[in-house]
Amino acid sequence: MENKTALSAGVMLNAYPDSMGGTLADIVALLGRGEMKGAFDAFYILPSIFNTDLDRGFSVIDYNLNECYAGQADLDALRRLGIDLKFDLILNHASVLSPQFQDLLKNGENSRYKDFFINWNKFWAGHGQMTEEGYIQPDAEKIKDMFFRKPGLPILMVRMPDGSEVPYWNTFYQEVRYRKVDASELVESLGIQYQAASRIADLVNAALERGEKPAAMDFGAFQAHKAAVVDHLESRRSYLGQMDLNVASPLVWEFYDETLHKLADYGAKIIRLDAFAYAPKTPGAKNFLNEPDTWQMLQRVGGIAQQYGLSILPEIHASYGEKTHEKLCEAGCMTYDFFLPGLILDAFEHKNFEYLVRWLDDIQQKGMRVVNMLGCHDGIPLLDLKGLLPEKRIQAMVETLKGRGGLVKDLHGAKNMYYQVNCTYYSALGESDRKMLMARALQLFMPGKPQVWYLDLFAGKNDLEAVRRGGGAGHKEINRTNLSLEEAVEKLEQPVVRRQLELLRLRNSCPAFGWDAKLTVENPAPAQLTLRWEKEGHTAALTMDLAAERFAIEVGENGKTEVVFQEG
Repeated sequence: MENKTALSAGVMLNAYPDSMGGTLADIVALLGRGEMKGAFDAFYILPSIFNTDLDRGFSVIDYNLNECYAGQADLDALRRLGIDLKFDLILNHASVLSPQFQDLLKNGENSRYKDFFINWNKFWAGHGQMTEEGYIQPDAEKIKDMFFRKPGLPILMVRMPDGSEVPYWNTFYQEVRYRKVDASELVESLGIQYQAASRIADLVNAALERGEKPAAMDFGAFQAHKAAVVDHLESRRSYLGQMDLNVASPLVWEFYDETLHKLADYGAKIIRLDAFAYAPKTPGAKNFLNEPDTWQMLQRVGGIAQQYGLSILPEIHASYGEKTHEKLCEAGCMTYDFFLPGLILDAFEHKNFEYLVRWLDDIQQKGMRVVNMLGCHDGIPLLDLKGLLPEKRIQAMVETLKGRGGLVKDLHGAKNMYYQVNCTYYSALGESDRKMLMARALQLFMPGKPQVWYLDLFAGKNDLEAVRRGGGAGHKEINRTNLSLEEAVEKLEQPVVRRQLELLRLRNSCPAFGWDAKLTVENPAPAQLTLRWEKEGHTAALTMDLAAERFAIEVGENGKTEVVFQEG
């Protein structure tokens, strides 16, 4: 799969459809304002634009547009503004509310989709021992290289129409819900006398409030009715969660094809492949970045995408030392530059460009095409920096960001195994307007296609109140504050926002930038850096001094240059 993308290297906005005003129509109105004109040529709209239930969009029921947020007219309006669209295809899983999983719940073994998801016992047949609970415990040798994102085995026990319990592979979120009962229901369904049914309903509902599972409930004097009531509760249970897709099923590949076609019809140009490295699974092999299956799957998905004029952008976090980003580029894909956010923070804290320049040399020497960023919906990556930055520097960054209100996300609950810091980039920079502009300028002069998180553009601060409201899983809300349209318009008047927009327009309009432009890097002193772009007689140069906290941008044509932006 060769990388023949015709995408521009212009600037891409990144937001939820309700991030600025509550609907995509509000964002269209904002982008149509004079202050925003020319700032963006693409928009990555996060997947809550689709019919979804959990994880703010990353649990997809189906890829129809979410009528609360957007319609085709909004997407058409964006294209009229000259803005390309980027959407997600979540390869590894779908919501339990998806039509495929609901058909499985309704029809069981007679469902057309019985193999659309991964039946755990079929997958592990011959590779483990059946437990009393009804699932196979895989042989230790077969799972020693597997990586599970939560404690225990990644299983959801699913009740079939015949009352049997079947385990299905469930890498990510799961929740089983039991409905409360009333006396009349127990009388009608089970033939229990009314007064006994009333007392049973009271004790069952109280136990559900305490979070007890039906089988563990104490029925006291009504023990004779326990089996029937428990079976009744189990037959009415519902689920929330994300069920892994069986990529060995032809129906899953039909689904991928249909979805890519639909996204292209919406006007998409770029497809972000979410969680793709978890999708291929084989007994005894890794279940994350399984080789060569992952690369074969990527080639196949890429081939389908090409039929619809789509470029793919696989999303994966892995340490620099693993070189996964290089393998993606060798496979003909663009890749995310998850290294840049931390490298800029490190350079600013140490007033030294050494490691940023090393990464620049890497990109250029290996011809990698990247999408870069400062912040995003998932916070600031840290795991990716392992092997690129010294461990002491990474740990120092963690402590600095914690001191500025950031929340450290450990690797799936493992203490001292940092994964990311949830923090706005503006707060990560100490809420300094000058540093925000310096960081933005560096991003825009780095190789690649720049992606701009909406809250960074508006110099958003850590939203600790949103974290509190989100409860145990609310850490990511620190960087996802929704703005009303009025708030967004008001923020356009802030100098740090106006100046960022100037930089974005410069990046989008200057002919010196592009995939085929030449970049020269000069690093005369640890704290000084010049990045100079040249293409067909046009030039653009950024000169930055970290010690003095100042920078200037100079553009030129046919040897004549002028300073068009300076700060400090």
